[in-house]
Amino acid sequence: MEALTPILCLVAVIAVILVIFLANAIRIVPEYQRLVVFRLGRCIGTKGPGLILLIPVIDRAVKVDLREQVREIPHQTSITKDNAPISIDFIWYYKVLDPAESVLQVSNFEMAAQGMATTTLRAVIGGIPLDDVLSEREHINTMLRTRLDEVTERWGVKVTNVEIREIIPPREVQEAMNRQMSAERVRRAVVTESTGTREAAINVAEGEKQAAILKAEGQKQAAILQAEGEKQAQVLRAEGFSVALEKIFATAKSIDQKTMTLQYFETLKALGAGASTKYIFPMEFTSMLENFVKGREEK
Repeated sequence: MEALTPILCLVAVIAVILVIFLANAIRIVPEYQRLVVFRLGRCIGTKGPGLILLIPVIDRAVKVDLREQVREIPHQTSITKDNAPISIDFIWYYKVLDPAESVLQVSNFEMAAQGMATTTLRAVIGGIPLDDVLSEREHINTMLRTRLDEVTERWGVKVTNVEIREIIPPREVQEAMNRQMSAERVRRAVVTESTGTREAAINVAEGEKQAAILKAEGQKQAAILQAEGEKQAQVLRAEGFSVALEKIFATAKSIDQKTMTLQYFETLKALGAGASTKYIFPMEFTSMLENFVKGREEK
């Protein structure tokens, strides 16, 4: 038993060394990560994802995350082109495209990128007037992204987006903006009220116009109907006179000369009863008297 104790200790030591060796040699790399491997200080490339075997003591691995990252740049005071101090904070998104370059080209990428973002922000804001800074936020975002991307490209990193979150102008500018907003609201209210008044007047005028048109149309239709009624009445009266004349004419054909003479006598009798002293007799009356007298003599 005493002879086996040193052997067991040696086996235990070897097992421990083997476990430590395997723990340092075997790496499991997720899909979103890569290992930049240095062998005796020399970069031998990028490994992963999956199961990676390294040589302990000889190999050293640096993890690089390939997912898109977001970082915040706290409030920075910048001077605009027209010498107005403003405070701006923004966030920027980046993604590592070349893991080896991101490790070899810069020692602390995030600190270097943050310093570059701050410097770039001040350079961009310094070339833009205050009014444009407040109104052209999207343009500033594009300029920041472009300039940051130009710098980080040599580090194997792509700046995907930049978003300004807050712009704080000086107090005087804020007060002026508030007064301007109030004046603008008042102007819009006046314009809205005048527009409503105009539309109401137009609607009233349109209503009166339509009413006048309908009234004129009604009067026109009434006049037409009245004229049509009078026309039909006159036609009916003329037709009545025509029928009466036809009947009188038909009756007159059946009356003889003596009857007509008697009618003349009745007429003379009516004339004699009047106050007139002058009488006018038609020439046919004498011939009627002659016929009447002859008729009497023959009897």
